[in-house]
Amino acid sequence: MRVVLLGPPGVGKGTQGRRLALEHGWALISTGEMLREAVAQKTPLGTEAQRLMDAGQLVGDHVMIALVEDRSGRPDAAAGFVMDGYPRTVPQAIALEGILKQRGQTLDAAVSLAAPEDELVRRMSARRECPICKRAYNLVSWPPKDGRHCDDHPGVELIRRADDAPETVLRRLEVYARETAPLLEFYRGQCRLREVPGLGTVDEVYRSMTGALGL
Repeated sequence: MRVVLLGPPGVGKGTQGRRLALEHGWALISTGEMLREAVAQKTPLGTEAQRLMDAGQLVGDHVMIALVEDRSGRPDAAAGFVMDGYPRTVPQAIALEGILKQRGQTLDAAVSLAAPEDELVRRMSARRECPICKRAYNLVSWPPKDGRHCDDHPGVELIRRADDAPETVLRRLEVYARETAPLLEFYRGQCRLREVPGLGTVDEVYRSMTGALGL
């Protein structure tokens, strides 16, 4: 199965996508992680991505399309994938259809998670990340064991990404509403949209999501 996860920043796409991929043996394609890797390596793409992400803006379509085409064509994605962070615009969605069509594949579903804006700001302001392995945590809903350090790297203190600062979060939500929300109508028109509430416990949201996918 090939699934894309849609929804505003902080709604839980990363947490739910990772679990869905692990439980079904599908590849998890996280464009956010790919971009952050480029930032850490200080590549030209990484430098540009850092500037845009710090400002709460989206990275250009041509960059994202190239990243996704490469990653989705790797062997571990042959049986299926869960895509988190792409597409973010209708042109990106059209490009994904073209990539899959060339391989004789199709997208099975687009899952949309939703939550109120104040809840999203609260969640994202509490997010932390391991600077070594990029594992994500949330001090409210998904904290590390000791509250400060990565579970896999006990001596490494977690950090808050610049794009999770409250003022940047609000800008990111504005960008989402303007540029990404139209994807809902795009996939609704294809009868591929599955709308799932993003409120509740992690397990509750996961059950709703798998039920919507018929799993």
